[in-house]
Amino acid sequence: MDLDDLLLKTSRTFALAIPLLPEPTRAAVGVAYLLFRIADTFEDATAWPRTQRIEALERFVEVLQLPSAQQRAQAEKLVAWSFTTPPVEHAGYLELLQQTPAVLQHLTTLAPRVREVILAHTVRTAEGMAQVVSRADERGNLQLTSTRDLQSYCYIVAGIVGELLTEVFLHDCASLADDAAKLRGHMLAFGEGLQLINILKDAGDDARDGRVYLPRTVARAEIFALASADLDGGNQYVQALQAGGAPRGYLAFCGLSLALAFKALSTLEVQGSGAKVSRDDVGRLFEGLHHELDVGARLDLKALASRPHPA
Repeated sequence: MDLDDLLLKTSRTFALAIPLLPEPTRAAVGVAYLLFRIADTFEDATAWPRTQRIEALERFVEVLQLPSAQQRAQAEKLVAWSFTTPPVEHAGYLELLQQTPAVLQHLTTLAPRVREVILAHTVRTAEGMAQVVSRADERGNLQLTSTRDLQSYCYIVAGIVGELLTEVFLHDCASLADDAAKLRGHMLAFGEGLQLINILKDAGDDARDGRVYLPRTVARAEIFALASADLDGGNQYVQALQAGGAPRGYLAFCGLSLALAFKALSTLEVQGSGAKVSRDDVGRLFEGLHHELDVGARLDLKALASRPHPA
């Protein structure tokens, strides 16, 4: 199984960002992302009713909790069951779903503590997703009704990712120990901010698929303010990594994701739902981030994202 190939087929942003990480963190984060994407595919299974989505998530949790020697056979059964009626049309997601046994096999090559962290957090997310789906109607259509609902959802699908990344970073980089409290203080904002940007960006497509994450009773400006505050917290997260002597790859990985999110937020504010950061801007941010790292500057991803495009 080629992790990088699966990343390219399932994520634009993370396919750029994960290869920036050094090993062994790169492999751990790659496997974790793919496991979360499998859970997300079950949650967003537009071809399935609510009950089947919940059953898939519950069966996935059962597979994750098995001893590694038993996982492959049960994962193969889960895949076969899932393809009786493929859950989505996205070719990359379907290929990843078929590769579930191989992803789990790759997980066994990681350090025991890292494997434990990834499994525990993936289980928490899949269980949380099942709870969210249970609130939908029979066809799986979902409408969040408050800011609290929105933040709870963001925690399940992204705040937990912030926790996972932080535990993996602390495991793989001993120099970060003194800054662990700062990292843990901002890790939820880091995850929530990135997810809010995705929700704002994909609101139209999600609504067509029956998923309305933006509460109708909450003003758009309030959601943008929440996203902006979270991204500011994410900025402090990256600065804590830098202060703790994190490897360049950690800063590039988190910094690229965050710079793109800051740029996406400003683009969405001007152009509205569905607006995307241009390829030119992606390239500019990528080059600008590496220039900052080359010269040893204190990273400020908000400032980097707001710089005017050169003529």
